[in-house]
Order: sequence, then C-alpha cells, then structure tokens
Amino acid sequence: MFARVNSVGVFGMHAYPVQVEADISMGKYRFDVVGLPDAAVSESRERVRTAMKNSGFDFPLVHITVNLAPADIRKEGPTYDLPILIALMQATRQLGAPVDDSAFLGELSIGGDVRRVNGVLPMVIEARRNGVAKIYVPQDNAAEAAVVDGIDVYPVSTVTQLLEHLEGRKPIEPAAHIAFSPAETVLYSADFADVKGQYKAKRALEVAAAGGHNVLMVGPPGSGKSMLAKRIPSILPDMTFEESLETTKILSIAGLLGKGSLVRQRPFRSPHHTVSAPGLTGGGSIPKPGEVSLANNGVLFLDELPEFSRAALEALRQPIEDGRVSISRVAGTLTYPSSVMLVCAMNPCPCGYFGHPTRKCTCPPGAPAKYLSRVSGPLLDRLDIHIEVPPVAYDELSGKASGEPSTQIRKRVNAARLLQQERLRDAGIPCNARMDGAQTKRYCVLTDSANALLRAAFDRMGLSARAYDKLLRVSRTVADLDGSELIDSAHVSEAIQYRSLDRKFWANTL
Repeated sequence: MFARVNSVGVFGMHAYPVQVEADISMGKYRFDVVGLPDAAVSESRERVRTAMKNSGFDFPLVHITVNLAPADIRKEGPTYDLPILIALMQATRQLGAPVDDSAFLGELSIGGDVRRVNGVLPMVIEARRNGVAKIYVPQDNAAEAAVVDGIDVYPVSTVTQLLEHLEGRKPIEPAAHIAFSPAETVLYSADFADVKGQYKAKRALEVAAAGGHNVLMVGPPGSGKSMLAKRIPSILPDMTFEESLETTKILSIAGLLGKGSLVRQRPFRSPHHTVSAPGLTGGGSIPKPGEVSLANNGVLFLDELPEFSRAALEALRQPIEDGRVSISRVAGTLTYPSSVMLVCAMNPCPCGYFGHPTRKCTCPPGAPAKYLSRVSGPLLDRLDIHIEVPPVAYDELSGKASGEPSTQIRKRVNAARLLQQERLRDAGIPCNARMDGAQTKRYCVLTDSANALLRAAFDRMGLSARAYDKLLRVSRTVADLDGSELIDSAHVSEAIQYRSLDRKFWANTL
C-alpha cells in the first residue's frame, strides 16, 4: 500500500516542495526513512509511532519505507513528523479523505500534540506558489502563516483534531489573513527624550538613521554611547512591507519569531564581544543566519568594538558592504541578507580616558595607539559616520528639561527616507547608504561651492575612494533632511565633520 502527501522544506532563505511518500509492505517490522534525513528527521520514526498509538490509531508493525523527495537535498528538523503520520494513515486506509490539494507541517509530541516548527513563513509562501490550496500548520505558527494571502491556513493543535477535520466530523476554521499595516504604532521603551545633552551625537544619529549609514561612537566610559545606541530603533523609519516580510522570514528560519506574525519593529542585535566569526556571519553544517542577518533591516550594535576578535570584525567587512553574506559548506552555498545599520561604540584607550578634558589617561605609553589599532583601517573606512561622545556636563545632567522625543526625530527621518525611496525606486534600494558608485554619481549633485569644499577636504584629509563615496552619500542624506534637491556646501561641511574623528585618534595607527 502506497500514499503520497505534500509538505515543504527550507534551505537557507529558500523553501522547496517536498513529497512525503509512504509504502507499507508485509514482512518483519522495520521503519526506514530515506531522502537525506538528518538526525531529527530520522528520529521522527519514534515520534510518529507513539503519536499514532497514543491518539488511538493503529500503527502497522510491518516493513515501512518513507521517502522524502527530492532525495538530493538534505532534510533537517522535525517539520516532516505530521506529513509522515498523514501518509501512514492513508497507506493503512485509516484515512480515506483526499489531501492532494493540501500540505502539512509540524512536529509531533509522543502524546499526539502538534508543536511549532521553524521557517513556516517561507514554506507557506512556497506552498502557495506551487498551487497548494490548503496548508495545515501548528497552532503556534498560525499567526505567522496567516500573513500569506491566497492560501487557506488551518491551525492544528493535535493529531486527533486534524483527523476529525479531514474526515469532516469537526471542521477547523481557517486562520484569518493578517494584512500588513504600516501605520500600526510601534511603542519603544527607550526614547531620545531621556538623553541629556549630547546634541551633536543625537544629530549625527539622526543623519545615520535617515540614510541607513554605519556609525562609530568614541568616548569615555559613562558618556552615553550605549544609551544612545539602544535608542536608535526608536527613530528609524517605518518598515516597508518588503522589509517586514524579509525580516520575518529570517527570524522564522532562526526560530526567533515566537507566536507573532509580521515583524513591524526593526530588529536590534547586540552580541557580546566574545562572539565568534560564524556567530556574527552565520554557520553550522547547514548554515543558520548569524547576528548580521538577524539584524537585517535593523541595527547591529557592537559595544566595546576593539574587544571583538580580529577574525570576527574582518568577517563583517563583506556583509556590511554588500548587504548579504554567503556561506559555503559541503551541503551547498547559502546566502542570507545582511542589510544592517552597523553601530559601533568604543573607548579611546584601555582605561577609557585618553583625550578626556578633566581626567588623566592612566595607560602606559603606546597603549592607546595599540588599542585603537585593533580596529583595522578597512573596517574603519566602512563606517560612514565617526562621532565623538564627550562626557556630559553637570548642568546638563541635573537639568529638568527633557530632550527632543524620538517621535519628533522620527518624523524628520521618515520624511527624508521617503525622498530616498522615491528617488531610488527604480534601483531597488531603500536608502542612500546602499547606493553604488554609479548611483552615487547620478544622485549626489553638488553645487559649485560644495564641490570646491569637498575637493579641499579630500586633499587635506587624504580620503580613500570608498571614503569619498561615503562622504557624498552622507552629504546626500543631510540634504534630504534639509529638503534640498542639490547638495550645498553646508551639507558637505556637516558630512566632513563626521569623517574627521578617525584623523584625531587614528592618525598615527593607520
């Protein structure tokens, strides 16, 4: 007796259709699962057997062969428990209802409960693309799956509930489609109104948020670098549907989505400085997304930047430049998006007080230069904006007046980002920081005075070609915040200020 059931697998960011084929033959009991299964898939034999028994169904003690096609792609995870059980139920004639237009996803408990699995969103999208009309998913994945329109999503809690539905005894109501609402209010617990002083730093972060630029903050301990960084998500522009869908897919694949649907709040990831290079960029025998991908369309914050390993920092150079990271393994090459706003913070020396206006640096001679040299020139060159965060004066700390709230800053950022989206719509990129050389030349049009100022700065500061392009893009963002089509000298002047810090601290180390 033979049966075939539809399911879906996921490999990296891409899903693919899987056919679960079950064959029942007379002979000594044996349960084989073939089709390149990993350990979790192979263990489904015991989960399926006990789930069928404990749900009140007969498990065939004969020769069982289950094939997961296509057989040349590695299958991983417990996603195939439910379709294997349905295929066995059909092969043993315990289920007669047709399921040709349906697909099944879910892990089974030994008691017959259906548990959540990872990667449901991309799998449901692929099922719809392949003409599947109905898909059965775990109850805890229902909100995530209901994001996809054009396919009926049925939330399932137990095997018994599913079988009763398929036989028409107790129908399950399909989950209501959850539409994307860009106007939905996102509440943030951290607000820029809490930040005392640091007006120049807040302005620089506003520019960075408007254009998606990478930032480096340098300052002594307690000056507010981490406090500022944690408030950046509160001023980032609203997510578009495409950004929300892409971010949700990554979190779904990584198993970090929970019971939610579309992500509407930009991610903020802050890994500890002991993180490895694979931890940042992704890894594993079948590579999973790393921190740079989990922060996609959001903020990746690296606090105490020089404390990260050299290998980890250098591994970031390609992902932050290209907006994607490719990981090669024997099983194949996977590509994950990594379009992040990289925010770094560091002290100027090991003790933290090199260049402090009132406290003396206690580091031995040469220590500050050695400490700063842990950040390589190529990585520093990829950070668009460099700002100094000085200690806050007592009068500013003790003052009762609140700073400008994030909602006001965000309005300006949204207006500037809207200009960029309109300008760059045909290029398929969301912000100024993602422009390539040709786009930078096309859209960064300078007035004569701005061009003269930029020429003088280029010669005086000894900028690289990459730094020159980044200076132009930051100038473009400053002009967008000002509502100006042309880049004027005032816009270039502000952008130049954001590239001068590396000359102050790194002048003798690079």
